[in-house]
Amino acid sequence: MLPAHRVVVAAFPGVELLNVTGPSEVFSMATRIAGTGRPGYTVRVATAQGEPVATSGGIRLMADLTLDEVDGNVDTLLVSGAVRVRDHDVEPVLDHGIIDWLREVAPRTRRLGSVCSGAHLLAAAGLLDGLSATTHWRTAPRLAADHPLVTVDPDPIFIREGRLWTCAGIASGMDMALAMVTEDHGPGLALATARTMVMYVKRAGGQSQFSVPLAPPAAPGDRLDDLRVWIGEHLTEDLSAEVLAARLHLSVRHFSRLFRQRTGTTPAAYVESVRLEAARRLLQDSAHGLSEIADLSGLGSVETLHRAFRRRLNTTPAEYRRRFR
Repeated sequence: MLPAHRVVVAAFPGVELLNVTGPSEVFSMATRIAGTGRPGYTVRVATAQGEPVATSGGIRLMADLTLDEVDGNVDTLLVSGAVRVRDHDVEPVLDHGIIDWLREVAPRTRRLGSVCSGAHLLAAAGLLDGLSATTHWRTAPRLAADHPLVTVDPDPIFIREGRLWTCAGIASGMDMALAMVTEDHGPGLALATARTMVMYVKRAGGQSQFSVPLAPPAAPGDRLDDLRVWIGEHLTEDLSAEVLAARLHLSVRHFSRLFRQRTGTTPAAYVESVRLEAARRLLQDSAHGLSEIADLSGLGSVETLHRAFRRRLNTTPAEYRRRFR
């Protein structure tokens, strides 16, 4: 019998409980379903001194080992994030002990992943430089601002870049873990695991973690937020950076820099996200053909519609309609 995959989940005070237990339960369930004769998973929770930690909800989480006891090679290392809420704003907690430890353990880890704002810890350790990554949409602008070498996409529920995986957090950590089971053991075991856990059988990594039009409402008098609302109401018009900058009486360069600082993405990427969200809703809620949907969403052509779905959601419009309508 082959040895079990060794999974270590790093935790520290303030983590969301489901960020740790959700992926762990997926690996545990896959092991039970696989049965004897097949390599499953051993999951261990590591904290700085092996101490119990209080999660964000106040429930205490027991640890199996200290960070220093994570010796030898690790198959899968997951780091969970924690956030602080200050004046209705959310900021990631940067545990520098975890960050230093990640730099040390990363070279001997086959697969690294972050859950929720754990992406900020991977980025602070320099492990996401030059890669695309996601995190919870509420901290994505901060991740983009703090780490300009990381291409932050706040939309997908998870992103894989080689051996690096990042996800939106909370429930999406389970989707990421299920995708890892698929990679390790094939779709059969992943399907059985999802069915047993009453999960969506395969929530594609490209599925949006939130709806663009449902982003927080514009703050009174905030011109950039007013522009964001205006974009959603004028999808079929010219929404180039030049046109948008002109509406705010700014140079294109200054507007683009300001927009990225505020939203964590470029004007073009944001416009495509809003148009893609409109197309998704039309596919789910209407009987319009693809050509009509391309026109109504502002994407213009069926070819552009297909390209956007392939690039951003890793699926086709027809497959998306079949799956989510």
